[in-house]
Amino acid sequence: MVSRVRVWLNRTYAENVFFMDQLRRNPSDRAVEIHATHGDPDSPVLAAADTAELEPENLSPAGYVEYALDQCARRGIDVFVPRLHQSAIVAHRAEFEAAGTAVLAPPPEAVAVFHDKVIAYEAVQAIGVPVPPWYRVRSADELVAAVEELESGGHKACFKPASGAGGVGFRVITRTPFSLMQLSGFPSPYVPLDLVLEALRQAEEPVDWLVMPRLEQPEVSVDCLTGPDNRVRLVVGRTKNGRRRGFTLHEQWLDPARRIAEGFGLHYLSNIQFRMFGDRPVLMDVNTRPAGGLHQLSLCGVNAPWAAVRLALGEDPGEVVPPFLGQDYTVVSGPRPLRPVSLPYQRPETTDPLPAVPAPPSAEPADSVASAAQALPL
Repeated sequence: MVSRVRVWLNRTYAENVFFMDQLRRNPSDRAVEIHATHGDPDSPVLAAADTAELEPENLSPAGYVEYALDQCARRGIDVFVPRLHQSAIVAHRAEFEAAGTAVLAPPPEAVAVFHDKVIAYEAVQAIGVPVPPWYRVRSADELVAAVEELESGGHKACFKPASGAGGVGFRVITRTPFSLMQLSGFPSPYVPLDLVLEALRQAEEPVDWLVMPRLEQPEVSVDCLTGPDNRVRLVVGRTKNGRRRGFTLHEQWLDPARRIAEGFGLHYLSNIQFRMFGDRPVLMDVNTRPAGGLHQLSLCGVNAPWAAVRLALGEDPGEVVPPFLGQDYTVVSGPRPLRPVSLPYQRPETTDPLPAVPAPPSAEPADSVASAAQALPL
């Protein structure tokens, strides 16, 4: 009898409820039990898991590693998919392996390269992958110089933190003065240059921004599955152009993604994003973790989460080729169950983990939330 596989996802995105669904519906018909932890008791991933705990707050990276090792030992975790404190966790991979847990993440050297976008751009440029013009900015004067340089070339300047994920902190610079136009309709990513400069000059600490031209659509997110031998097993592009989404196997996107994944040892699941700069694709970002939209590859007949878990367990799935490319689709919100409100918040002053609370019966869901995205054909 084949034993069940126990998988842990820590403080992950709400959309990864679909990652969890795919693990349970794996083509090997293998029993999978999922443990989830999060800092938000209303995260839908807690309700989707078989067992769940609230994570203690305010742990240092080293303290979180100790917490994670304890979770793996107590819960009998076979495969750990870390998002929070990924850098610290992969640096202690040997300790997790000694506890019987495979860490589904790249080695520390690869994580370090792509934690800082400036270092990442320099590294991929060195292996011949095109990147857009970029400037590292830490002061108001440096921002003015970068913006003027980009605008002189006919580009619209934008900025984002040199380290960060999920588009947090992304803004587009405009010369238009602040007016009621910015206060009508929905919030906009556009910010007047004079307000940004004023904020920088009043700030007590320097910023660390990457300033670059605003890149054009389409955006192509290439999902890769790479083995510990640095050989890519799966590479598929997901296209984004406004609301319209689709898939591509065109080598102008897949070839540079494959070179990055293999060249830097982005083991297991990674996501490499490109956009257009003029008439050519350039690198936008590299995520050393599964993308939130990875589950959308199911529209191509691919179960990428399960292939990755098999690889982490030492069961090589071989080359994973989509049997077909799904039709174009869009993404809409849908309800997901939440845990009962009796699950308490973790008090900030304590770091003791809370006992697990069993998931509510799926036939009688608790409150629902429209926080997870579902892929539907257009």
